[in-house]
Amino acid sequence: MTNDDVNSIRLFSDTALKLDGGAELSPVDVAYETYGTLADDASNAVLICHALTGDQYVASPHPATGKPGWWSRIIGPGKMLDTDKYFVICSNVLGSCMGTTGPASINPETDEPWGLTFPVITIRDMVRVQAALLDALGIDKLMLVIGGSMGGMQVLEWLTTYPEKLHSACILASAARHTAQNIAFHEVGRQAVMADPNWNHGRYYSAREAPAKGLSVARMTAHITYLSEDALTQKFGRNLQEREEVTFGFDADFQVESYLRHQGSTFVDRFDANSYLYITRAMDYLDIPGRFDGRLADAFMSARDVRCCVISFTSDWLYPTVENKRIVHALNAAGVPVSFAEIETAFGHDSFLLEVGEMDRMLEGFLATAGQTYSRAGDTNA
Repeated sequence: MTNDDVNSIRLFSDTALKLDGGAELSPVDVAYETYGTLADDASNAVLICHALTGDQYVASPHPATGKPGWWSRIIGPGKMLDTDKYFVICSNVLGSCMGTTGPASINPETDEPWGLTFPVITIRDMVRVQAALLDALGIDKLMLVIGGSMGGMQVLEWLTTYPEKLHSACILASAARHTAQNIAFHEVGRQAVMADPNWNHGRYYSAREAPAKGLSVARMTAHITYLSEDALTQKFGRNLQEREEVTFGFDADFQVESYLRHQGSTFVDRFDANSYLYITRAMDYLDIPGRFDGRLADAFMSARDVRCCVISFTSDWLYPTVENKRIVHALNAAGVPVSFAEIETAFGHDSFLLEVGEMDRMLEGFLATAGQTYSRAGDTNA
């Protein structure tokens, strides 16, 4: 998708974006969506940070699939994030493929797609771009920044890098560093992409065929980690797919096989294979405590004025409660006010995207309190 098809702004034209890896990028196009109206004093801004395969269409129909926004149930007039009250922003992250500069974008020095010549990025690099976007929109401070999974990682980087720009922050089903298991699953996905002969070392943009099979397998593998055994059992069990008995072959005999194949085949229509490599690598490089000699609390010492909320889910084995509790303990140790809940659900990691009553009630309560304290403190940009 070209920048002509999305709401986009060009940043870092005069001064290049300096990346954690040492490279520089200039310019950087950022695709974003906004909902609601920014207050005159810019005091009602809420930033939504999306997950790995998400995008800026948090409450808008997706242009490629036509599906509703991935969090449209909580964003809109009269909803939890009431757009009659709040100005909600969601931008496509650096390295992605829905309008923000990434490996599928044109390298201005060569007039060819970047491909694997695109510099490797980090989660903190993504947040630097988000901060520049907010500056361009005239927003000095956010009432709230919120995200789940990789979005939660971005929230954590906001807390460590730009705490003075935050009033409140909410982290859902996330972690402050990637474990060996997390890295292992991502490596399987990357190897599936790179093993596809159509990948061609990342040079496939002018070819007739993209590495769809490899990317599809990567998506299937990742999708398993977003669910739980209970969720898969309840939804599919060992039910057969439109047949009375097994075929003793390698067709999709079971419903769960057909489901995963569908997930893989539809994913390749909306996502770029190289972007998948870059974004999963950025997540693997996440190690906030590693930047502070292993002391995560030290990362949050400048965030003591930020109200925080952390939520985990009992059936999430990708970013389990123990990882979320490490964040909570570190915030407590740093003197940051934080609320925490482990919510019982059978839906696995994807619970943060779904309608879970207890999560919704906690978010509503946190949002109400955060809004009240923001107003009471006169903590605005006026």
